[in-house]
Amino acid sequence: MRGRGRRVGRAARKRRQKSESIVQSASLCHQPQYVKLMRFLHQRGFTSTLLQPALFSDTGRGLQALRNVKTGHMLISLPESCLLTTSTVLDSYLGQYIKSWKSRLSPLLALCVFLVCERHRGEASDWLPYIDTLPTSYTCPAYFTDDVMSVLPIGVRRQAVEQREAVREMHSSNQEFFRSLQPILSQPVAEVLTYEALRWAWCSINTRSVFMSHPPNDFLSGQDIYALAPFLDLLNHRPDVQVKANFNDATRCYEIKSISGTLRYQQAFINYGSHDNQRLLLEYGFVASSNPHSVVYVDTDLLCEVLRGDRSLDQKIKFLRDNNFLHNLTLSGDGPSWRLMTALRLLSLPQTLYQQWKAVLLGQALCEERERWSVQTAQTLCQRLLHDTHRALEKISVLLQRCDQSVREQLEVVRSLRQEEKCILGGCLETLQGSRRQSDDTLPCQPDVDAVS
Repeated sequence: MRGRGRRVGRAARKRRQKSESIVQSASLCHQPQYVKLMRFLHQRGFTSTLLQPALFSDTGRGLQALRNVKTGHMLISLPESCLLTTSTVLDSYLGQYIKSWKSRLSPLLALCVFLVCERHRGEASDWLPYIDTLPTSYTCPAYFTDDVMSVLPIGVRRQAVEQREAVREMHSSNQEFFRSLQPILSQPVAEVLTYEALRWAWCSINTRSVFMSHPPNDFLSGQDIYALAPFLDLLNHRPDVQVKANFNDATRCYEIKSISGTLRYQQAFINYGSHDNQRLLLEYGFVASSNPHSVVYVDTDLLCEVLRGDRSLDQKIKFLRDNNFLHNLTLSGDGPSWRLMTALRLLSLPQTLYQQWKAVLLGQALCEERERWSVQTAQTLCQRLLHDTHRALEKISVLLQRCDQSVREQLEVVRSLRQEEKCILGGCLETLQGSRRQSDDTLPCQPDVDAVS
């Protein structure tokens, strides 16, 4: 009886594990906001019935295929009349204010202001059916608290701070233009075009717009490449999916054709590009599981800290910077990148061999001792990054115990990034340890008196 009980237990566990691995979905098409959205789009010429909004247990909101989508078939075709672009803004009540303003606005600012004003107008807004389907907040760095910022990898943190400051600068530097819009607002400008409102609009555009090049005009400055695409922007990203997306000048529609295909009742995905998870977090506010493009970056500050004993380090760092070799120094589960190892090989050379520095960047091989030093230094960098990741994960666990829901969502995204980096660095260490050419008790090479000790 005990033996049979064990078999039943294993079977129950397998069934439970299988059910947990199956993605569950629930249609959203009958919810009021999506009924209004589809009515709004149908009035503007959108007729597709291939996809429907749905809630998925793994990704949240997305689009579900109602029938099989074969390779090369059209996934979605959204008429130009459904797209929200700067042309929409310039043709609206905002157009006269933008066209007459003393300096030209950026396309991004024009779109941001339009979104904020349309949300403010409420039922009077033509675009309310779309605005009502937009998230009310985002898990992008522009929303991050200081606590969340503190647990980001250092390179991501630097870019996240820049993003947050860019939004603040956009808000603070355009106050005079905002005040000029008072005649079209039913409340004081300071209560409508707030920093929080502009941040929401900025993130809506940055995370949800599709690329669409527009011809330059006399009223806006800078590259105009944004188009908000209602319904289409419900499509989620998956790294292994292939699609062809572009605006078709002949049909005047923004079209997405499936290259990978999609099965009936499965979630339809698109691909935002070959982005690692750090870029996905910075630009879109999420990380993708099993992302083949993900790596861990080695920051210049970490290089300098690990190699601070080298008296010629400043000169070497300058040489690497001048030759564009301080960017994209990465570690993956397969080991250090070629760029990182090349940089480390140069850093292993003494100043007396300056004439060889350029040759090393071009791929010249080094002696076994210097190669061994480079591998061991890569291992040290990996260990330092792994230690930082462990500390960040511990801090995140503490913060999660005393935060509100909005901060919790931010922390969960960062935790996913950090957990992935933990796996990458662990795999990298194994690779480096396997490639070492001598036992662990061998001392690092000391090529010259001015090289790293």
